[in-house]
Amino acid sequence: MSTTTLDHGHDHGHDHAHDHPHGFARWLFATNHKDIGTLYLWFSFIMLLSGGVLALMIRTELFKPGLQFFQPEFFNQLTTMHGLVMVFGAIMPAFVGFANWMIPLQIGASDMAFARMNNFSFWLLPPAAILLATSFLVPGGATAAGWTLYAPLSTQMGPGMDMAIFAMHLMGASSIMGSINIIVTILNMRAPGMTLMKMPMFCWTWLITAYLLIAVMPVLAGAITMTLTDRHFGTSFFNAAAGGDPVMYQHIFWFFGHPEVYIMILPAFGIVSQILPAFARKQLFGYASMVYATASIAILSFIVWAHHMFTTGMPVTSQLFFMYATMLIAVPTGVKVFNWIATMWRGSMTFETPMLFAVGFIFVFTIGGFTGLILAVTPIDIQLQDTYYVVAHFHYVLVAGSLFALFAGFYYWSPKWTGHMYNETMGKIHFWASLITFNVTFFPMHFLGLAGMPRRYADYSAQFTDFNMVASIGAFGFGLSQVFFLFFVILPTIRGGKQAEAKPWDGAEGLEWTVPSPAPFHTFETPPQFK
Repeated sequence: MSTTTLDHGHDHGHDHAHDHPHGFARWLFATNHKDIGTLYLWFSFIMLLSGGVLALMIRTELFKPGLQFFQPEFFNQLTTMHGLVMVFGAIMPAFVGFANWMIPLQIGASDMAFARMNNFSFWLLPPAAILLATSFLVPGGATAAGWTLYAPLSTQMGPGMDMAIFAMHLMGASSIMGSINIIVTILNMRAPGMTLMKMPMFCWTWLITAYLLIAVMPVLAGAITMTLTDRHFGTSFFNAAAGGDPVMYQHIFWFFGHPEVYIMILPAFGIVSQILPAFARKQLFGYASMVYATASIAILSFIVWAHHMFTTGMPVTSQLFFMYATMLIAVPTGVKVFNWIATMWRGSMTFETPMLFAVGFIFVFTIGGFTGLILAVTPIDIQLQDTYYVVAHFHYVLVAGSLFALFAGFYYWSPKWTGHMYNETMGKIHFWASLITFNVTFFPMHFLGLAGMPRRYADYSAQFTDFNMVASIGAFGFGLSQVFFLFFVILPTIRGGKQAEAKPWDGAEGLEWTVPSPAPFHTFETPPQFK
């Protein structure tokens, strides 16, 4: 503040210069929701590519039977780190980036509620990522206990395990702060007249997701802290020889882990529920039922955790309960799929890239949902537990679900973020390449699993060779598709390209369509009516 003058204009200008630092400082001290959203998106994309490299190393080893490149111990480190990086480094921060960018815009807020905490919650992530990545370099290497970090394996590992635990604590703290911010922003900062039941679906799905995160992140922190004290402070929570119970770890972990998988899909549901109405030129079918279905999924997600544990010697009564509770989740999920299809039904649809990814999402996510329903059936699951069928199932939900929705959201909102239109042809190439190579990679894994190939193995019997070769070829194709996305879509769109119009999707394919006049809170992406 200048001390030599009382000229308010001058003072304001002086402050203004300090409020908007340039270069690296702009990002380091960012308190603007858009800058922080951008930081999250770049961080998650870098982590996506890193986790992708780990996955391609896994698929390289599995191209042929026998040990080609990696010892089993290192192979298991790859599978563990691939899982941790993708879940905590790629998918979750990407959705938080979308929340930061879009929620204030969609509810008419000036920014997020706690701007500096927003900055802090992002900057916890890079140190956590570095901790995870450098755990490969300590004695014994990264943890090889699987991304679930099951005891007793996790209590025997080297210092890489401690680094993973610390990284997850940091990421969990980041998630909790981000969630508090999202909840307070949505509940306290909506524009006048925007009631909860008038909010865009993306805000609803994130509000519910944020409550889930606050509920389950401390549970994960508890599980890994008990692991830490077992490792270093002489406790025996999970040591059966000293009266502990290794299966208790699984109960605690999956009480976090199951809501976690819904944390990674609910924001995707929100993005798809924004995109379909825009390109069908219709209102979302059954808005209220979509809100209630999302809330139902979130509540039910807390009572199904032990379907991950059918092979741990659970009483039959418990098996029955968890089987039926898991099947029950198919009901609200089915409601959502029905409403999406009804939204498209007889709409004046055009298929720009966001719509392609949204429709692709429904197709592949539904396959993942059906395989989940199959795995919910206890006697089937006992046969398929820890086989590649499970790997196929959750990649259909997480890659074809969460990731495809993230791509859809990027193509849909990037004109708003960058001011430029992406190249439509390049977007469509990215979509078709991703969809085809994804299915080539993961569909054969259903057959591998049904035939009995266990997951997390560096070697396998000769009869699994062909499908593994197909999967590995598909995986490299999928990886290359994302490199293509970076160089031919993201970078050209940021650098320039056609200027985006104020309402980039209004004139799509030359159709004349307008927003109905009596609705004052239509943000640019609220579905306009087809005339």
